[in-house]
Amino acid sequence: MALLPAKPARPGEDFSRVALTEPAAALLDSLWERHGPLMFHQSGGCCDGSAPMCYPAGEFLTGDADVLLGVFDLPCRGELGFWMSKEQFAYWSHTHLTVDLVAGRGSGFSLEAPEGKRFVIRSEILDIP
Repeated sequence: MALLPAKPARPGEDFSRVALTEPAAALLDSLWERHGPLMFHQSGGCCDGSAPMCYPAGEFLTGDADVLLGVFDLPCRGELGFWMSKEQFAYWSHTHLTVDLVAGRGSGFSLEAPEGKRFVIRSEILDIP
């Protein structure tokens, strides 16, 4: 399956930390059509908080407690940032993350919830020289 890698966003990094699967990118295209520009945030909180949450861009306020891991350039749409809380990033900093899509309901806060699908993270160890 082809992946859409995010552009690096962390200072000094020249590699992608996060990617989208084709099904995830297709749903994001549909969500963008209905809601406008989008963003992801992964907080590491309780319940569904450790899942990637999709919001209209700017609806979830980010700040000094968050890290921008990458920026996706969605074809015919625009840029979509993937943010993670610094606390969560301390645990995930050694991994490459892939946003995938599965059947089932996730959090009611994430835009895909009414679609009967949910975004999930698949991870693998980064091979950084």
